[in-house]
Amino acid sequence: MKLYGIPNCGTVKKARTWLDEHDINYEFYDFKKHGVTEDLLSGWLKQIGWQQLLKKTGPTWGQLSDKVKATIKDNETALTLMLEKPNVIKRPVLENNGKVIATGFNIIDYDNLKL
Repeated sequence: MKLYGIPNCGTVKKARTWLDEHDINYEFYDFKKHGVTEDLLSGWLKQIGWQQLLKKTGPTWGQLSDKVKATIKDNETALTLMLEKPNVIKRPVLENNGKVIATGFNIIDYDNLKL
């Protein structure tokens, strides 16, 4: 199992705490330290789509011009933005055996995971 995110993100911290409290082994992948690749993001986008992977509530999205925001309309345009500004990726992304099983953190969703 892999958890992708940024270590100082509050949502990532909640997910890590939940996983630790439930004795679930995982590898943490730090976007800041390791970056994100086109292959990784493309795989996620194929599985869950850009609407679920794009974080529109954070300051990075808020700082984008309306013109740039209007261009994000599909997996391809979202991919370009995510590669340029990884902070717009919804965090954390929880992956099991290469399959995205959760984005963000919601305790009810995590409690219902089939692990």
